[in-house]
Amino acid sequence: MIIKSINNWLENIVIKHNFCPFAKKELLRNSIRYYVSEADNTEDALHHLMDELIFLDQHPETETTLLIIPEGFNDFDDFLDLVEIANALLEECHYRGIYQLANFHPDYCFQGSDNNDPANYTNRAPYPVLHLIRERSLERAVANHPDPEGIPERNIAYARELGLERLQSELKLTKQTKSPKL
Repeated sequence: MIIKSINNWLENIVIKHNFCPFAKKELLRNSIRYYVSEADNTEDALHHLMDELIFLDQHPETETTLLIIPEGFNDFDDFLDLVEIANALLEECHYRGIYQLANFHPDYCFQGSDNNDPANYTNRAPYPVLHLIRERSLERAVANHPDPEGIPERNIAYARELGLERLQSELKLTKQTKSPKL
């Protein structure tokens, strides 16, 4: 059910609204790995992160991993602490430049933003997620995009145009067991 929820979110929010113009290709190629971590603490979550980095090293056909952590990081500030430590771990283990870490959370809130700003929904997901991205692939995708620098601004404007109620409703629907196909 957790993977289905994340897949619903990916299809019906991220791809449908084009918040990530690179996601659809990988979904269609079936090159996204979904891994549900049973970690409920930072140490275990970091072990799972390392396992996924090793997995990606050994499986070049897998483009990216969505490391889903449904327990232990419901508090957004605790999750941000995990993200900070995870980025330091990437650096320490010489993965910086090979992989990049993006993150999503049900209560994601951009720094300086109001919690009810619809723009936060560009990074909200049904569960806390660490997204491991191959740096080389991202560079290729960005090089082929007409305006990569404009993606965040476009997403913010579009999310605000969609409005808080619609995005709240769509995110809530992603937790259903059937794909909502919004």
